[in-house]
Amino acid sequence: MNLYTFASPAHFYTLAGRLIPWFAWGAGLFTLWGLYIGFFQAPTDFQQGEAYRIIFIHVPAAWMSMFIYLVMAFWGAIGLAFNTRLSFMMARALAPTGAMFTFIALWSGAFWGKPMWGAWWVWDARLTSELILLFLYVGIIALWAAIDDIRRGDRAGSLLTLIGAINVPIIYFSVKWWNTLHQGSSINLMKAPSMAKTMLLGMLVLAIAAWLYTIAVALVRVRRIILERERQSEWVKAILAKES
Repeated sequence: MNLYTFASPAHFYTLAGRLIPWFAWGAGLFTLWGLYIGFFQAPTDFQQGEAYRIIFIHVPAAWMSMFIYLVMAFWGAIGLAFNTRLSFMMARALAPTGAMFTFIALWSGAFWGKPMWGAWWVWDARLTSELILLFLYVGIIALWAAIDDIRRGDRAGSLLTLIGAINVPIIYFSVKWWNTLHQGSSINLMKAPSMAKTMLLGMLVLAIAAWLYTIAVALVRVRRIILERERQSEWVKAILAKES
């Protein structure tokens, strides 16, 4: 199989259609499994009580908010370097989901912070940099919408994405660089996790569910973008005629 074949929007459209059900069903099953572990099997935290269970939503959402942005930056860089149409389309397809996870991370963090810190919001280094990430997502989406020339919009959005990527390591390392209220990472590749195995399993299962969901939704969205941009192509006209 020649992987370069799928750089063509026409071939990728077909491949994405085949993959969407697998990722969608996987996301649903992993979500149910992760929620069951997190809310029914995981033990009560001895310090935070039942309120800690928001981490099963908050942590995967926060991870995905950063990871999706880096993937967007990757696709934007590929598009700028090689002028590949599909790379720009993938970046556009990922942005709304990244913004959604960032919003969820901020709001779930607020619900977690109220019982833990006594406040819904503080201008903490990690919270502030995560809020900046949401502004970046919204700004990039708005920039794409504001530029009528699709090619110019692709390049401008990719440049802004690459510039904003510096914020991701700031979010990740903020608890180490500054004295913040936000607790440090409970998972570190260099040492054993500081949580019960059941808690860790639930968090990782829901993180996998979030990623499977992201892929499924991005593939659905990129197929729509392909149809919109390639609507003058004969193969797209055939698909639209068949659907109508």
